[in-house]
Amino acid sequence: MEEFNVKLENSLIISGSDALLIVDVQNDFTPGGALPVNEGDQIIPGINQLATKFKKRETLIVLTQDWHPDGHHSFASVHDGKNPFDPFDGEGLGPVLWPDHCIQGSLGAEFHDDLDTTFATLIIRKGFHREIDSYSIFLENDKKTETGLAGYLKSKGIKRVFLTGLALDFCVYYSAIDARSFGFETYVVLDLTRGIDNPEGNVLKAIRDMEQKGVRFVKSPAFQTG
Repeated sequence: MEEFNVKLENSLIISGSDALLIVDVQNDFTPGGALPVNEGDQIIPGINQLATKFKKRETLIVLTQDWHPDGHHSFASVHDGKNPFDPFDGEGLGPVLWPDHCIQGSLGAEFHDDLDTTFATLIIRKGFHREIDSYSIFLENDKKTETGLAGYLKSKGIKRVFLTGLALDFCVYYSAIDARSFGFETYVVLDLTRGIDNPEGNVLKAIRDMEQKGVRFVKSPAFQTG
């Protein structure tokens, strides 16, 4: 994967106040899906290995799932004359339109078969409001509708969150920014995420913005169970 010239944590000990957040590892976001992320399937074995480490410490592991109704307003097919990735600016939508993806109950919305879902403490579904998209796993794109995840994590005494999954420059990025705004110490596990990078340079832009907002970075070999 691309190197981003960011400061990486050398060693981290997993504790009971940590949570592992696995973002949208679904069929439609992996090769062969409706909105594939390049190499999106290649991160899954590493996510499973890291989840095993977290499970040994009996820490929280959360899976998230894009869960759109048919005709979601973020789909280009809903807008006359629009194509996927066309720029779009609407309340709770944008900055681009998407191909139809992760439709409720579809094969594309299912978790990838290689992902071990037995580790999950909680599964959060997002994007099910037809008029509002939801990149962040904490806050929908109207910036006021909460998914409930922040409150759940705080009720469990979680202080640090570690983000993996898809896609780095959209759902992982927005989730990391919102995690910081909700007061969590936030890390992105860089080798266990991949980006769409549309438009070109979007991944690097997301990395730099996360740096500026206090998000930290780590790679999976740095985790210790103590």
